[in-house]
Amino acid sequence: MPGVLATAVTRPRIVGVGTAVTAASYSQQEVLDAFGITDPKVRSVFLNSAIERRNLALPPEDAHGIRTPESQGDLLDKHKALALEMGGEALRACLKEAGAELSDLRHLCCVTSTGLLVPGISALLIRELGIDRHCSRSDIVGMGCNAGLNALGVVAGWSAAHPGELAVVLCVEACSAAYAVDSTMRTAVVNSLFGDGAAAVALMTGESPALSPAKDEAPAVLKFASCVIPEAVDAMRYDWDRDQSRFSFFLDPQIPYVVGAHAELVVDRLLAGTGLRRSDIRHWLVHSGGKKVIDAVVVNLGLTRHDVRHTVGVLRDHGNVSSGSFLFSYERLLEEGVTRPGEYGVLMTMGPGSTIETALIRW
Repeated sequence: MPGVLATAVTRPRIVGVGTAVTAASYSQQEVLDAFGITDPKVRSVFLNSAIERRNLALPPEDAHGIRTPESQGDLLDKHKALALEMGGEALRACLKEAGAELSDLRHLCCVTSTGLLVPGISALLIRELGIDRHCSRSDIVGMGCNAGLNALGVVAGWSAAHPGELAVVLCVEACSAAYAVDSTMRTAVVNSLFGDGAAAVALMTGESPALSPAKDEAPAVLKFASCVIPEAVDAMRYDWDRDQSRFSFFLDPQIPYVVGAHAELVVDRLLAGTGLRRSDIRHWLVHSGGKKVIDAVVVNLGLTRHDVRHTVGVLRDHGNVSSGSFLFSYERLLEEGVTRPGEYGVLMTMGPGSTIETALIRW
């Protein structure tokens, strides 16, 4: 058996997952109504997105019932408040599922692209939650929707170097803090897609008395593979809008096809040297990037709708929650209780760069 698979017992295992969203949930029609959007083209983008509801913290109404655009400073304040609220909830849920306590945490890696904080979310959460001040930490900022797997790769390396110690990757995306309001189709596409969400995943290499014996059967993280598409580096970006004096996200209409065209390349690289074929993968946890992105991945990898049922369900219920989307899907897979020892799964995310990130896991 290839070495990458034979040594799975010594590799980091996913021992817990937890998610959280903001309090208010809106249908696409309710968002259109909240901002008084009547443009038929914009309404069509919202209502044909395969999204039913999203969690959002919309700007408050003024005395006339109108929601006005927030300043960049107000959006940064929103990002901080929502990140700490959702992040703390997702972290606690993850540790509970792992059978661990805050006191067991030895490394905390926080991921976000919806705001900049110095000190970062990791330091603020350590203070907010009373985590041990000696807990090591890292913050990954600005890598976009693919960043959850980038972080998982980095923290898997930390975990392998610290057997018996608990590490957590926490993706916190307050997409409401990146919500711009104008009449452009560029903004309409973005505003129709993203929702607030946080997701945490716990890793452990080897055994630990802090965890239950059942966690020994948790899936091992075996391998990662990446693909950067330099010719599409500007196809997804979050940059400064001088007209509105705030950051604004841009999605090129061609991005689903660009991602789809490269999906096969990176998955084949992921499986190279393992002796596995795509047909050997039992579980696919793909980023809920949008209806067209999901369709492009399905077509190019030869997947079924059943393979991406969790991806589609997360998009339907929460929209695109950026870096943590694949963990929302992973949590749904675990709730089904259908995984069996020896089965393989592929995690896949996509984001600015343009990039595709993948990981191979085995139960």
